[in-house]
Amino acid sequence: MASNQILRELQWAQQAIKSEGLNLHSISFYLSQPTSGCYQETENSISINISKEELPFFSPLLTTLAAPGKHNSSLRNLEFHKVEWDSKQVRHLGTLLGNNQNVQHLVFRRNRFNGKSLSDLSDILKANKGIKEIMLSESGIGSVGAGLIASALRVNDSLEELQIWEDSIGSRGAEELSKMIEVNSTLKLLTIFDSNAITATPLISAVLARNRRMEVHVWSGENREKSSKVVEFEPENSTLRIYKLNLSGTCRVTCSLGMNFTVKSLDMTGVRLKSRCAKEFRLVLEQNQSLKEVNLSRTCLKDKGIVYIAAGLFKNRTLQTLHLNGNWFSGMGVEHLLCPLSRFSALQRQANITLTCITFGGERTRIGRDGLAAVIQFLITNETVRQLRIHDDESLRSDDFVKIFRSLEKNASLKCLSLQGCKRVEGEILLKTIMETLQINPWIEDIDLSRTPLQNSGRTQRIYQRLGQNEKTEPDMDSVKDMPLAEPKSCRVFFCGQECAGKTALCHSISQNFSASALPYLDQVRTIVNPVELAVKSVGMKIKTFKDEDTTISIWNLAGHHEFISLHDLMFPGHGSASFFIIISSLFRKPSNKEPKSSTEIEDDLQYWLRFIVSNSKRAIQQCMLPSVAIVLTHSDKINQPSQNLQSTVESIQRLRDKFQGFVDFYPTVFTVDARSSASVSKLTHHIRTTSKTILQRVPRVYQLCNDLIQILSDWRSENYNKPAMKWKEFGELCQLKVPPLRIRSRHDNKEKVEMKRRAIATCLHHIGEVIYFDELDFLILDFEWFCGEVLGQLIKLNVRKQHSSENNGFISRKELEKILRGSLQSPIPGMGSKVFENLDASDLVRMMLKLELCYEEDPSDPNSLLLIPSILEEGRGKPQRWQLSMPDCVYAGRHLECDDSSHMFLTPGFFPRLQERVALPHLFFISFPVSNCFLQLLFPEIIPFT
Repeated sequence: MASNQILRELQWAQQAIKSEGLNLHSISFYLSQPTSGCYQETENSISINISKEELPFFSPLLTTLAAPGKHNSSLRNLEFHKVEWDSKQVRHLGTLLGNNQNVQHLVFRRNRFNGKSLSDLSDILKANKGIKEIMLSESGIGSVGAGLIASALRVNDSLEELQIWEDSIGSRGAEELSKMIEVNSTLKLLTIFDSNAITATPLISAVLARNRRMEVHVWSGENREKSSKVVEFEPENSTLRIYKLNLSGTCRVTCSLGMNFTVKSLDMTGVRLKSRCAKEFRLVLEQNQSLKEVNLSRTCLKDKGIVYIAAGLFKNRTLQTLHLNGNWFSGMGVEHLLCPLSRFSALQRQANITLTCITFGGERTRIGRDGLAAVIQFLITNETVRQLRIHDDESLRSDDFVKIFRSLEKNASLKCLSLQGCKRVEGEILLKTIMETLQINPWIEDIDLSRTPLQNSGRTQRIYQRLGQNEKTEPDMDSVKDMPLAEPKSCRVFFCGQECAGKTALCHSISQNFSASALPYLDQVRTIVNPVELAVKSVGMKIKTFKDEDTTISIWNLAGHHEFISLHDLMFPGHGSASFFIIISSLFRKPSNKEPKSSTEIEDDLQYWLRFIVSNSKRAIQQCMLPSVAIVLTHSDKINQPSQNLQSTVESIQRLRDKFQGFVDFYPTVFTVDARSSASVSKLTHHIRTTSKTILQRVPRVYQLCNDLIQILSDWRSENYNKPAMKWKEFGELCQLKVPPLRIRSRHDNKEKVEMKRRAIATCLHHIGEVIYFDELDFLILDFEWFCGEVLGQLIKLNVRKQHSSENNGFISRKELEKILRGSLQSPIPGMGSKVFENLDASDLVRMMLKLELCYEEDPSDPNSLLLIPSILEEGRGKPQRWQLSMPDCVYAGRHLECDDSSHMFLTPGFFPRLQERVALPHLFFISFPVSNCFLQLLFPEIIPFT
């Protein structure tokens, strides 16, 4: 009976392929499966599983598919898993592709080719004009296969994307592909994952030397180590990043930049360089006319290498930003580096007038007396540099920094001076000197003293007040400075989009791609689509977490409902946490109909989220890189053929790319998907995987202890009935039991120091998005989804006015608010309603609301102070403004607030409550705000008395 059922399913698949009414876009073949079968993922895609016993059925299916006719005219995507190709089958594939020029995507996963079948595939690629993308993953093509594909692409002028994953093409295969790059100008994306990092050198060198606008990503996993990126080139952003290359490879790539005009930003952070490579880079600086930014941080450059770079600066006329922190040079190197940026007589002209930002410093950079003299001469005479950053210096003394600030008194060009982490920025004399300099020099806009003794002692507030800045705060990491650093292990992906954009369905399909290889076939069938789950719109923020090797990827599905928008600010990543954004917009107004959105509507959707991301990125305390953003357009399955509206949408997205260039890091590809189909979102899943690894390599390292604690906290939750919150006392007990570096070892230990370490680690976990923790609160939130749904989701819907009988002026007592919280979040029916109070007290919630700025104390010094809750004010809820007082001599004044750069940023909904509480105008009393716009009404107390 089972064999008959399998036979019927495969026969049904054959008939489905022949049918003209099914309108198939995607077909996936899975060979050597535990059992055979066929199922339909969506109305336009099917998957065919063939067991080892039924492998002979594959050839007839391929023959049927290759037969001429209208039955395959709509086919766009073909995917093959575990196929062992012979020459005859490859010829059938060639016939299919020849009869149907609409097939654009070919994917081969864990396939096997012999020499003849590879040669036949190469011949197919030479003749075909329709295929746009080919992916070969774990298919063992080797250097011979890479050479055959390269020979085909020397002729093919239609293929745009080539990806070779988990294969070892070797240096010989890479050289063959580099020769192809020299003659092929149509390939737009090249992705290689090889066991040896050396393959990157010829590929990227050819791309740069021939000025190809080809996106390149090369990964390696040497000696079975964790996979890591070797090099990437993004022509959309004109950015080249080199993560690891050997010396000869680095020199070859550097030489190829000489006459290049496609790279504007070069990042070689952490790549070990020697003077030989620096000598080549000198020639690049002299010849290249496009480089704007170069980052050579932590490259082990010594004095000789810096001398070469300085020599290149004398002739360079384009470079604007140069980062050299974390290197090994001395005062002599500083002297040469600053020489082209300084003048040594009134008659001398400054050699380099284009560089505006320079960074150096580090534990092994010894500036010393000679370097200090060069810095002072530079500050006195330079007229073009806007930002000088000296980071983590240990060689300069406090009186040296006094001299640096004294030399700034006559400097009219420098806007920003950063002394982050400098160990001897301390003392009353230095503080007094800084204040005196700021009295004299009005041009300085920013002084960054993060992680310096002056800031750690809390004495920088006067400086920031003088500059009109906010106090810069960072976790107290001095207490754990002796602990090892490591690359973060977890990355957050934020799904942004309006209601009904398809975020939940998309997240569900991506989860299938992450787990499909680990699921038995029948489980895959059962979990492809859960109609009930997808039919019910998600409410509140949803979080899905996946494991990819030793990396944890969590997808944060930001709620698109209007009432949740004001909470998005609270979840925004900061302090260089590993995260990126996927902006999702539907091509149709409602999923249930086929009324397409206009290009203007889609542009407005995307622009809202882009401005939101930029606004919050500017607000973030530490922005170590531009926010990474990809765009996804859903419900593409409803579009049968390209239309004018779709072309307009493409043009509008390009306008947004141009508009937000330099504000966000755009991924070049716009994904158009059917959010319900795991096959349709496979490329997006691949993007999420690779981008997560790239982001984790680029963000600042975290303490290894944080990575260890992530698993320890997960185990604690499992052992404690999955509790979403943890008391601080419980955290201390866990550290004492499971974390030796955070353990109090004897009664003579400095308990305050250990407690400080624990709080610093908890703060670090908060910044990388693993917990929610604030110093003043005696608990940690371990489950973001529970907190956003059960706690914040309930709080924002809290109708205090129904239960609060006093005059509605926005104020309420702490005890009354706690009473309302208990009444609203507890159900009189046992087992029903929220379970918030099983984990938190009402007083905990109030303190959390204060910390998250959902409410404010009227008088912070009074423990019984009334609380202001902006959301319960009459105004701002869609009602007209109603003043409490009406007298003939009343005068009202209004102010319109907007961002200085309103085309890229806006005042987010979460901004208004903070402004309501913090606005500090001496003669104005803040009355109310409407959340729907930026008009804030202010009442003059001289005219209308108030209490």
